[in-house]
Amino acid sequence: MRESWYIRAMIRWILALLLFAALASAAQAHPHIWVTMRAEIVYAPDGAIIGIKNAWSFDDMFSTMATQGIDAAEKGKFTREELKDLAEVNVSSLKGYDYFTSANADGTKVQFKDPADGEYWLDYKDQILTLNFTLKFDTPIKPRELDIEIYDPTYYIDFAFAKSRPVSAANAPADCTLTSLVPQELSYQEGKKLAESFFNNPSNASSWGSQMASKIKVTCPR
Repeated sequence: MRESWYIRAMIRWILALLLFAALASAAQAHPHIWVTMRAEIVYAPDGAIIGIKNAWSFDDMFSTMATQGIDAAEKGKFTREELKDLAEVNVSSLKGYDYFTSANADGTKVQFKDPADGEYWLDYKDQILTLNFTLKFDTPIKPRELDIEIYDPTYYIDFAFAKSRPVSAANAPADCTLTSLVPQELSYQEGKKLAESFFNNPSNASSWGSQMASKIKVTCPR
């Protein structure tokens, strides 16, 4: 039964991705999926940074589409267990995009491990689907400066921090500071320019997202 459900969920997710890709190839320079984020920087007892706990809430339209066809004990509500297979498909899909997350410690790029079982799940509340997952660094790090960027290179998905408590830290040393930076909104003319750039040269799309990246900066003087 679980295997059958997993296959159905995987097919639905792949079809959704294919649909989004098809639309993106002919779309204007603006997103079609919106994600509201909260992030928590996690420290070890010795002050090293272990990784990032993420909570990504999808827009209501995408949440509705992604949960269509899922059997639920109570109509309009889904438990973590009922969403377990879909969560697995979500995380597996994100792996191919490096989780839309990049990190540099003192100017050097650092790598993340893939989330393990128990480090990711989906919640559903008020018709909004939220993916919770932890990205751990390959090894804990103790940089003076850690810069994290979260964005879709094609700007098909818009990643934006939540307005309240967008970024937090767990067990951070007293001398470490944490800052979240939001991108400047595009003006009409800037959006038009990006759209024209795409139609003239589709390969330019890979630079859109970097201009709209949501950023986290951690500074820990040593």
